[in-house]
Amino acid sequence: MSSIEFKVLAEDGRSYARRGELKTRRNSFITPVFMPVGTQATVKGLTTPELKNCGAEVILCNAYHLYLRPGHDIIKEAGGLHKFMNWPKSILTDSGGFQVFSLAKLNSIDDEGCVFQSHIDGSYHQFTPEKSMDVQMDLGADIIMAFDQCVGYPVDYEEARQAVVRTSSWAERCLEAHKNSGQALFGIVQGNVFPDLRLDSLNDLKKMGFPGYAIGGLSVGEPREDMYEILDVLAPHLPAEKPRYLMGVGTPEDLLEGIYRGMDMFDCVFPTRTGRTGSIFTRTGRINIRNARYARDFTPMDPNCACSACQNYSRAYIHHLFKQKEIVGLRLSSYHNLYFLFNIMEQAREAIDQGLFSQYKDDFLYSYRGKM
Repeated sequence: MSSIEFKVLAEDGRSYARRGELKTRRNSFITPVFMPVGTQATVKGLTTPELKNCGAEVILCNAYHLYLRPGHDIIKEAGGLHKFMNWPKSILTDSGGFQVFSLAKLNSIDDEGCVFQSHIDGSYHQFTPEKSMDVQMDLGADIIMAFDQCVGYPVDYEEARQAVVRTSSWAERCLEAHKNSGQALFGIVQGNVFPDLRLDSLNDLKKMGFPGYAIGGLSVGEPREDMYEILDVLAPHLPAEKPRYLMGVGTPEDLLEGIYRGMDMFDCVFPTRTGRTGSIFTRTGRINIRNARYARDFTPMDPNCACSACQNYSRAYIHHLFKQKEIVGLRLSSYHNLYFLFNIMEQAREAIDQGLFSQYKDDFLYSYRGKM
């Protein structure tokens, strides 16, 4: 078996939306799929059995953070990331390129790679494409990312162009350095909000023959309409037979708009991060469970939700937990928000099978935005 196998099972017919099956050496799962983020080898507040129970099939961990703590050498000694965190299903690791961007005040970048200061203790480290591959091979994830250069928004054209050139060069070096045949190495398309640069980046990567393609450098401050425009530009040119991963996107509306434009995989900290602040997904929009109006509301967080949190606890109880700063409140809201997104993915897949995805998207967003 190759590092991954992917096949398209159904297409919507009225959009680029498609349902597929992706097989890794660990498991197979149906796309479109949402991947919870376990930056530090844990999805904050939730155990691995809870993740499995709420529907997770693949999770994301971050090479940069795990390199710093506890160290990729320790994880390798433990038998790899799956054994270290007791997760039997698929894992995807991000290369560290986004962290290089997000911690820009602590780093310097040149053609060789990035020298950065640890945000933990100020120590200096260098990440190169080769180093990123070494770290990710030690971690042992099923799908790994090429080291790339992400730029923020707004950015001038020339800076974005230079980042594309560097990302393409680094991608070639990643392919050369990657020696684990059991891992799938995805290339990352950059180019910010410039359509021609996005196509240049994609064409460079297609020539290298990656088994999957990620769209990076979006959801970094640009208007939502600009992100959708870039996806519209890329959709007809992405290889139809390979998985497409839109990085760092996790609101219900962006997931559905991404699926509409042919994306297969998504990840984001948004559902758990907002859950820990008391922001709860419901079919009629997000609610702030800390609001006093919920102190005597004995209905579930979302009356339409079948998750164990909604089946067993009321808004009033979750409100009480947040007011008393009880950690169970954060855990229950995080669990619910992930389940909510997994349910959207399931409903989207069913709608694609029926050729009704566009209608499903419009109906969902009409209801969801009604009380935003």
